[in-house]
Amino acid sequence: MKASLRHLVLVLGDQLDRGSAAFDDFDPATDAVWMAEVAHEATQVWSTQPRIAVFLAAMRAFRDELRARGWTVHYRALDEHPHPTLEAALAADLAALRPAKVLAVKPGEWRLAQSLPAICRETGVAWAERPDRHFYCDADDFEAWAGKRREFRLELFYRWLRKREGVLMDGKEPVGGQWNFDAANRGSFDRRGPGLLPAPRAFPPDERTRGVLALVATRFASHPGRLDGFDWPLDPAQARAALDDFIRHRLPLFGRYQDAMWEGEPWLYHSRLSVALNLKLLDPREVVQAAVRAWEQGHAPIEAVEGFVRQVLGWREFVRGLYWKRMPGFLDDNALGAEEPLPAFFWTGDTDLACLRDALRQTLDLGYAHHIQRLMVLGLFALLLGVRPRAIHEWFLAVYVDAVEWVELPNVLGMSQYADGGRMVSKPYAASGKYIQRMSNHCAGCRFRPDEATGPRACPYTTLYWDFLARHEARFARHPRTALQWTHLGRKPSEELAAIRRQATELRAALAAGSRPEHGPKR
Repeated sequence: MKASLRHLVLVLGDQLDRGSAAFDDFDPATDAVWMAEVAHEATQVWSTQPRIAVFLAAMRAFRDELRARGWTVHYRALDEHPHPTLEAALAADLAALRPAKVLAVKPGEWRLAQSLPAICRETGVAWAERPDRHFYCDADDFEAWAGKRREFRLELFYRWLRKREGVLMDGKEPVGGQWNFDAANRGSFDRRGPGLLPAPRAFPPDERTRGVLALVATRFASHPGRLDGFDWPLDPAQARAALDDFIRHRLPLFGRYQDAMWEGEPWLYHSRLSVALNLKLLDPREVVQAAVRAWEQGHAPIEAVEGFVRQVLGWREFVRGLYWKRMPGFLDDNALGAEEPLPAFFWTGDTDLACLRDALRQTLDLGYAHHIQRLMVLGLFALLLGVRPRAIHEWFLAVYVDAVEWVELPNVLGMSQYADGGRMVSKPYAASGKYIQRMSNHCAGCRFRPDEATGPRACPYTTLYWDFLARHEARFARHPRTALQWTHLGRKPSEELAAIRRQATELRAALAAGSRPEHGPKR
C-alpha cells in the first residue's frame, strides 16, 4: 500500500529555524511537520520553570506560524498525549501516520542524534538527515580545521573562520591591526557602580504564552524558578527587536564591562540573545553583521564589536565543533579526578557567600546569568571544591533558559572544569576571592574576606584556591601558563599551607554532609 504522507518533517525544540534545510522542498499537499512536547525533556535534568517555559512557548509560536501558512503540523502538546519521551511519541505517530520518510536536520544533542533514527529503523520508516546550515561551520569543516590536533584552541579556530568569512578583515589582516582586544575588555565598575542602565527590551507574554506559563507552574510546580517576570523573545520578530535594542543601547559598552559583575544587576551590558540564537530564532550571520555595521557606522568601538563577534562567530562555533568531535566520551571526562557532590545550595541559593548567593538566586529565578557569573563564580566554585564534572554539567544544563547540550557541555566540562585535561583551554580557570573582589562589589557586603584563607572570616574561594593549587601541583607547577601561580604556592610557609588544607577539608566535609539537593531527581 502506497503511503499517502511523503515526508514527515521532524522539528525539535531547539530547531525553530524558518530557513531550515528540512523545509527546502516541503509540499503542503504531501508533507507534514511533526513536533512534540514531552515531560522527559524537562526532567532528565531538573529544569527550571523559565527554561521549560521558553522551549514550550517558542515551539507553540513556531507551530502556529507554520499552520498559518496552511501546513499540516502534527503537534503533540504536553497535556494532550501519554508519551513520556520523544522516542515514544515518535514511535506512536509513525505507526499511525506511516510516512514514506522522516526528514530532519541533524539533532543538536548526541543522545537524540542516536535515538531518533533508531526509532525510524525499528518502525521501518526511512530516516533522512540534512545538515544544519544555521551555523557557519559544519562538522566536516571543523574536522578539516582540527586535522590531527590533540589540543584545540579558540584563537586559532577564530582566526581561521574570520578569514574564511571575511568578518572584521582588512584584506588579509584584522581590522585595527589586532585579532582580539581583550586587554581593553577587562573593565570593572568603580564604587559608584554601573549607574542608570538601559533596561533590555522586554516581551510581555501574549495569551498563548500565558497558557504555557500556567501549564508549567502547575505541571512542574516542584521545579525551581519564577515565571512572574518571564519576558523572553519567542519568535524571529521579537528576536530581531531584541538584537536592535542591544546594538543600540548596550553594545558600545559591552566590551569594556563584559567581565564585570554588580549585586542585583543581572543584565548589565549583555545581549540576552543566546536564547534566540540557540533556539534558532536568529541567524548568527544577522547578529554578526549588525554588530559589524555598528562599528562601521561609528556607533560602537572596535573592542566592543570584536569581543562580541568572538562570542558568536568564534566561541559558539568552536564549542559546537568540539562537542561533535568528542562525544560521547566528552561526557565522562574527569582529568582532575573531581568526585565531590554538588552542594545543596546550588538548588536553593541559600549561602552566606554574597557572590554565589546573587548568581544562584538570579539563576534559579530568571534562568539566566551572564558568562562571567557562570565561569568565574559558579563554575569556579565547583572547580575549586572538586565537584564531579558530570554533576555540575547536569546542573548547568537544567537551570539556564539558553542551555542546549552542544553549547553547554563543552563550556562546563572543557572550559570551566578543565575535565578534558586541557584539550580545549590551556589552563584551568582557577582564581581566589580576590578576582571576584576586583570584578564586582560582592565582597563589600559579604561576611567573608577575600584576602584571608584561614579562620572564621576566610573566603571559601581563597581557601579552596590554595588547596586546589596544592592538590594539583604535580600537574601544573611546570606548565608555562600556570607556573607563576604555583610559584606563589611554593612561597607559602608549610604551617600556613597545612592550615589552609585542613580548613578546605573541613569545608568539603560540611558541604558534602548537606549535599542532597532539595530540588531535582533523587539519584
